[in-house]
Amino acid sequence: MSIFDLSAPDISAWRAGNTGVEGVWHFDSGASGEPVLISALIHGNELCGAWALKGLLEAGLRPQRGSLTLMLCNLAAFDRFDPQDPDAARFVEQDLNRQWVPERIQAADTLERRRAAALAPFVQRANWLLDLHSMHEPGAPLLLTGVHQRNLDLAQGLHTPEHIVIDSGHSDGVRMRDFGRFGEPDHVAPETRSLLLECGFHGALSSRTVAQDMCVRFLQQAGALDAAALDAALPGWRQPDAPRQWALTVDGAVVARSERFAFVQPFTGLELIEKAGTVIGHHDGPGQGEAAVTPYDDCVLVMPSTRQARAGVTVVRFARRQALD
Repeated sequence: MSIFDLSAPDISAWRAGNTGVEGVWHFDSGASGEPVLISALIHGNELCGAWALKGLLEAGLRPQRGSLTLMLCNLAAFDRFDPQDPDAARFVEQDLNRQWVPERIQAADTLERRRAAALAPFVQRANWLLDLHSMHEPGAPLLLTGVHQRNLDLAQGLHTPEHIVIDSGHSDGVRMRDFGRFGEPDHVAPETRSLLLECGFHGALSSRTVAQDMCVRFLQQAGALDAAALDAALPGWRQPDAPRQWALTVDGAVVARSERFAFVQPFTGLELIEKAGTVIGHHDGPGQGEAAVTPYDDCVLVMPSTRQARAGVTVVRFARRQALD
């Protein structure tokens, strides 16, 4: 297991929220503008977003236009966090980021589904959503846009990170990024924007820096605050632009059949595999069972990880790479 250099933030002062829902803060400028939502801790072991939201709250940041909602999502999972066993704090009963369809939310039959029901009204009222995450394994930050052009355009306008992932989501449930209007086509919900940022490895100090930088950029792009106000309130948060950006269009994946799936080598993500048919793993343990192979030449591996491997869980995605102007 990689070392956790990033400690869990003390969010006790901010836990209650100001909305009547634990962990949810809402600030309205009184001026016209976008309703913006920034969320963290969808998974309780993804600390970078909690650090960023704590920083926004400690700075007393308030929108100049529109409204700003800050949401600390799975507090029950976060309470279980132990750097010696971080995976145990990902969720309590179910992955909160696979529950965002009405029938699962309305079922209210697990802790995470009940929490989704409490959070859903705030998500539904937002037009702009930034969901802050981190990754099981060390790797470069990734900005996941979904398949809508409006989100890809926003990702390019943010000028970071270097790698933008265009993906349709998971086979085992719907992410908050795609909930309700956020999942609608461009012509149906042109007013919405939703991005999921993977800030790097859960325990890397750099993941906090990535989250802070993106908060500043996102709030500026949404028109919630001017650049000068953001930089004055949050000195040191803004980082240099990425030198370039690549679009990684996901068009396939390997879904584990059991916890025995194993890669042939310790992939970390963004590897470019030159030849179609290259074996990258096996379904029944090292060298055992059916092989998982790349489906085409010049295939990029996106977020490979067996840390949560079990039947139905995606262990790696396949993508085609294109340079963006």
